[in-house]
Amino acid sequence: MSVEPNTNAFDAIVVGTGISGGWAAKELCEKGLKTLVLERGRMVKHVIDYPTMNLDPWDLPNAGKTPADIKAKYPKQSRWGFDETTRHFFNKDEEYDYDEVKRFDWIRGTQVGGRSLIWGKQTYRWSDMDFEANAKDGIGVDWPIRYKDIEPWYAHVEKHIGVSGEALGLPQLPDSVFLKPMELNCVEEHLKQGISKNYDDRILTIGRVAHITEGTKPGAGRGTCQNRNRCKRGCPYGAYFSSNSSTLPMAEATGNMTIRPDSIVYEVRYDKDKKRATGVRIIDANTKEVIEYKSKIVFLCASSMASTSILMQSKSETFPDGMGNASGELGHNIMDHQLGGGASGKIDGFKDKYYKGRRPNGFYIPRFRNINNTSEKVDFIRGYGYQGGAGRNDYSTIIPEYAYGKEFKEAMLEPGDWRINLGGFGEVLPYHENRMFLNYDKLDKFGLPTIVFDAEFKDNEKRMKKDWIAQAQEMLSNSGFKDVKANNRESFMGGGIHEMGTARMGHNPKTSVLNKYNQLHEVPNVYVTDGACMTSSGNQNPSLTYMALTARAANHAIEELKKINL
Repeated sequence: MSVEPNTNAFDAIVVGTGISGGWAAKELCEKGLKTLVLERGRMVKHVIDYPTMNLDPWDLPNAGKTPADIKAKYPKQSRWGFDETTRHFFNKDEEYDYDEVKRFDWIRGTQVGGRSLIWGKQTYRWSDMDFEANAKDGIGVDWPIRYKDIEPWYAHVEKHIGVSGEALGLPQLPDSVFLKPMELNCVEEHLKQGISKNYDDRILTIGRVAHITEGTKPGAGRGTCQNRNRCKRGCPYGAYFSSNSSTLPMAEATGNMTIRPDSIVYEVRYDKDKKRATGVRIIDANTKEVIEYKSKIVFLCASSMASTSILMQSKSETFPDGMGNASGELGHNIMDHQLGGGASGKIDGFKDKYYKGRRPNGFYIPRFRNINNTSEKVDFIRGYGYQGGAGRNDYSTIIPEYAYGKEFKEAMLEPGDWRINLGGFGEVLPYHENRMFLNYDKLDKFGLPTIVFDAEFKDNEKRMKKDWIAQAQEMLSNSGFKDVKANNRESFMGGGIHEMGTARMGHNPKTSVLNKYNQLHEVPNVYVTDGACMTSSGNQNPSLTYMALTARAANHAIEELKKINL
């Protein structure tokens, strides 16, 4: 794998190495394109650069907890949570800071592999209910695609990454190409039966996750999940999907990929006569040298805000407000998923039962609000799902004030009562006023402007959250759980780690940035296939959709190159 280009000219340039960038690299390289893959962060090699992958709590000082003086250097990244087993995969805020008009939790992993190393792996298809929602509700703009356009690309991606799950046949949650599902434990199965008994419109299933549960998948020796639940440290088995274990090694195997880490892309270059992009400019993160690379096509996959920032900085006589921004929508319509609420409870019985391993997954309750004309009427549009889990633990048994000496030791060895938690996961609407912009009066150490966020949840999201908290309590109570308590942690934009929408797809160049193939309306050889392209947010985790859109866009780019249209 070449890490230092010996030429400045390529067939394709891919910016970013996360979920989307890895797929762009794989698809383009496998089709024969000499591809330069640029990553602003350091190199991370599969297995070699996972320093904590096999460490136990006693192998680390403070059982792996991050000391306060170190955590202070991560005031924003630590909002989501990390410890000494994963901190090396998160940005230092002092090096990659941003500003907030309103609190925005932008969690980033600046390294080869990006957040594909630390993602939650929940993997769900969208349906036409999602792709048609904006048009139906008169919100934002209409998606330029429908489920039939992306369905074969969902399947293409799923066969490669490996998706564990259970087929349900639900119109709002199309089934994937599945590997065998992981198992619910006894208390989760009890809740499943309780929901089935008390409700006609909802169902509980095991989460759908990008984990290999049987056989192998292509990549760097990817094998079966060992149920260690140490995924965020980097998986030496390659059992969960990441760019490092899967798409990047496959791109490398073609001999067509050149990867260059420590390369901060800040501008897409443009030829006004040809009306095409000519490549990109980077700053070498170590030497501060400015280098220009040329290519026939450019794929921006740096993450929603980073890709949009690059377009905003790509100013010229043709694009005084940023490349592809004739609509004025670049940077607007920020979306995420709203978390931070639900319910928890305890249940008697099941004292003779436990579970094996540390399942890296939980259960899922798909959306049941606003499905069709028979759905119960509510005071908000769109919907939410739940993600949760049950286990045996009672922290009061290991609090020193609870007992001392013999009683304390004995209590630590006994599993506690069964507990369960349901957390809501709700759709956020696209609001034009939810935006990001660049502050050129505050430059970073590379001389680049600071990204500023001004976005918030609004009334529809607040009404939705109130409902999902109430419904979580009701489902637990109706299923026989006791001490049911509402959880209503305050949440902020960005906290769902699914930032989307700043360069949305659409039919009309006057109201959108990208067309139905993820091309800039005004610059057809520039594709944006990460979260920036999203036109609405759905309530399902979006990474599978990013991957499918990327594979589809790469195929389109190759076909257009053959036709000499790019």
